[in-house]
Amino acid sequence: MKVLVTGGAGFIGGAVVRRLVAGRGADVVTVDKLTYAGNLDSLSGVLENPRHVFEHVDICDAAAIARVFENHQPDAVLHLAAESHVDRSIDGPAAFMQTNVMGTFVLLQAARKYWSELHDERRDRFRFVHVSTDEVFGSLGEHGFFNEATPYDPSSPYSASKAASDHLVRAWTRTYGLPGLVTNCSNNYGPYHFPEKLVPLTILNALERKPIGVYGRGENVRDWLFVDDHAEALLAVMERGVVGETYVVSGRNERRNIDVVRAVCALVDELAPDGGVPRSSLITFVSDRPGHDQRYAVDATKIRTELGWEPAETFESGLRRTVQWYIDNPTWWERVRSGVYQGERLGAVPGARGT
Repeated sequence: MKVLVTGGAGFIGGAVVRRLVAGRGADVVTVDKLTYAGNLDSLSGVLENPRHVFEHVDICDAAAIARVFENHQPDAVLHLAAESHVDRSIDGPAAFMQTNVMGTFVLLQAARKYWSELHDERRDRFRFVHVSTDEVFGSLGEHGFFNEATPYDPSSPYSASKAASDHLVRAWTRTYGLPGLVTNCSNNYGPYHFPEKLVPLTILNALERKPIGVYGRGENVRDWLFVDDHAEALLAVMERGVVGETYVVSGRNERRNIDVVRAVCALVDELAPDGGVPRSSLITFVSDRPGHDQRYAVDATKIRTELGWEPAETFESGLRRTVQWYIDNPTWWERVRSGVYQGERLGAVPGARGT
């Protein structure tokens, strides 16, 4: 099998590519624009593998995407390429509309043309898996869970752009018959995570003894999923999912942000002791971001019962693996921090009221 993975040099995409090549023995074509969050180091161990090809391509470039399909003849597409950070979407929403909406449109058009020209057996086998987020569903109260039937209610430019792309994929499946599937995942964490997100940013600030900013009082709740478990879920959807269906994915690990930060600090104290005061003393509370959803929690019963997927990591085991990876790989994150992002706050809109 040959799989085209868009955004394959990113955090989740890299985990998927590594798993496909090293774990499944598949042929993989990685397509990535290599923006600030794309890093070929994410493909460590598979980049030079003869079963892997890298294409430096923007998914918004219709001619280049058509060439990728024509030259590589994939059996499936795993579409992960996206602008993905809520705070950046507040600062600059245009890039999110361009990549997440128009880029998905360009990819769908190219996939549709390519798929329609395949012969019967390959045409029947082809799959287009679109990878999205639970943020499209908006915010939960204290009780209940998102599932595949939850109405969309996005709060940020990022989640609105992903909601639009989800709808495009479903429309291309219903209108044109393109064999599409959609997944919506909870918050991911793990190795190779770009350090603008909560877990890696907290790890690095704790290691460097810099202030650790927490929005509001840290009461916002997220459902955490180890990235390798998510990668395995996406392969299960590609291999065994039903065309036209949606699958939500989570580790069922609900944690308040403040509890996640404190757990990271405790692990850094344990795994990288430096004789100083506990890293939790670095925590500072900052003004909340605009449109900050209160709680996400995801019921992944469908993918577990229908496709037989189960996460391998608990939150505690996955977080320990993650902290240890950052401690063991300073070269990776020091290069990242020497470039476009150095830990500054993003998405603070003067005069906007957080919710």
